[in-house]
Amino acid sequence: MIISFIQRAIMQGIPLLYGSTGEIITEKSGNLNLGIPGIMYVGGISGVIGAFLYENSLSSPDAANPFLIVFIPLICCIFGSFVMGLIYSFLTTTLRANQNVTGLALTTFGIGFGNFFGGSLIKLTNTDVPSITLSLTSSYFSKTLPFASRLGVVGEVLFSYSFLAYSAIIIAIITTLFLNRTRAGLSLRAVGENPATADAAGINISRYKYTATCVGSVIAGLGGLYYVMDYACGIWSNDAFGDRGWLAIALVIFTIWRPNLSILGSILFGGLYIVHNYLTGIMPNINMGTQELIQMAPYVVTIIVLVAVSARKKREDLPPESLGLTYFREER
Repeated sequence: MIISFIQRAIMQGIPLLYGSTGEIITEKSGNLNLGIPGIMYVGGISGVIGAFLYENSLSSPDAANPFLIVFIPLICCIFGSFVMGLIYSFLTTTLRANQNVTGLALTTFGIGFGNFFGGSLIKLTNTDVPSITLSLTSSYFSKTLPFASRLGVVGEVLFSYSFLAYSAIIIAIITTLFLNRTRAGLSLRAVGENPATADAAGINISRYKYTATCVGSVIAGLGGLYYVMDYACGIWSNDAFGDRGWLAIALVIFTIWRPNLSILGSILFGGLYIVHNYLTGIMPNINMGTQELIQMAPYVVTIIVLVAVSARKKREDLPPESLGLTYFREER
């Protein structure tokens, strides 16, 4: 049961890792994108649409092309997430709309977009079950490393995941190196800390904000694709994402804006998110109220960390100084 719990915690944490990494990149530019839940939703449904159309174009499952069956949902997810990031960037950077309102509007729009197209695809399948099952596509997305089964417990815990799971970890590590070791990463952090000074130094503020937000949105969208194609075994159900998008945003605060810490933090959050399911096996008499309280654990931990970080007042542990603020070049 312990091995099973660790595996499920890691798999549960991967969408959170994608979402938090994407949001960290976005926030480092000074943009507070509260539309991450909606972007993850759009990323998931975009991949589902691509997979659905491709599967239905096949004469038989054996006719599936291994490259196309992965590439089509992946590119659809990237495109849908990118468009969401572009919308947010246009509204907040070009039109200077309020970032909080824009992010919340994108979340509402993204969930509605996903539910609309998800419901439409469900009607096309003529099934009584309110869900879409893409088992063929999921079987390719959930393939694990071939040698995992030969390594016993180590293989089960460390090597029994799909390529999207390992991609999330690699992206988080690359993001850390980018932000701390490259000139472009330092320029991005400068934009988030003090855009007026960065602008005076010749840094193109709009370009960095657009790029960071769109790249961050694409990364977050991959979390939605992973959840559907791997964690949920290719099953799409409307409103099945729960509060994972908001947990990803909470994870950003919990890991004090450091993508490398998000790797461990996502596993912790994933474990806290599902621990109530395992407690019922250990304590059958546990009541529903206690389970609900346990599900609050990730948010409670985030609040505690936020209070602790604020009390320490260490500059490197605080969010970018201009986070959530609209930059007006005329006021420089």
